[in-house]
Amino acid sequence: MKIKAVRLYGKHDLRLEEFELPDIGDDEVLVRVVSDSICMSTYKAASLGSDHKRVPKDIADHPVIIGHEMSGVIERVGSKWKDRYRTGAKFAIQPALNYKGSMDSPGYSYRWCGGAATYAIMPHEVMELDCLLDYSGDAFFQASLAEPMSCIIGAFHASYHTTAGSYEHLMGTVAGGRMAILAGAGPMGLGAVDYALHSGRAPRLLVVADIDDSRLE
Repeated sequence: MKIKAVRLYGKHDLRLEEFELPDIGDDEVLVRVVSDSICMSTYKAASLGSDHKRVPKDIADHPVIIGHEMSGVIERVGSKWKDRYRTGAKFAIQPALNYKGSMDSPGYSYRWCGGAATYAIMPHEVMELDCLLDYSGDAFFQASLAEPMSCIIGAFHASYHTTAGSYEHLMGTVAGGRMAILAGAGPMGLGAVDYALHSGRAPRLLVVADIDDSRLE
């Protein structure tokens, strides 16, 4: 089938192209992409090309499809996964695979799998790691934003507090805390503001700073 996708050929070399997508194998899944948000790390991959640790060295001859914050509909299921996935089901994805220690990831490393495409083929490792996720929400864009929001939430819970005389690490913001300071009001910063205010541990005062005044106005 013919699809359209944005593919990476090298440093600062992105191309919107139409090309033939191969048939899926027995251990693969074909999906139709409905939503794909753009991550800053995608810009980094486009800038670095093959110097990026997730991007293969041969992209000049075998370009990869960009985009990893994707959501959509399952179109066809290989025989290996017939009992796990069904045609017509909505999906989200966890792109950070770490399959057998490999850095390969959708949106960086695969010729046929990326979110900046009309259709994509999920390689077997995505399903083996249970990273092709069932999605039952109303809006596809919300599933796309689940990955960046998980990064924000992870950052909050990587921070900890201690109390005098105790070695216990209290993860995340402090319940009943007086103040939190966030540096940056870009897309991820705004997500952090939202989480700080609605996570159940909102500080009494939230201070947001940015070098770009327009983001604060």
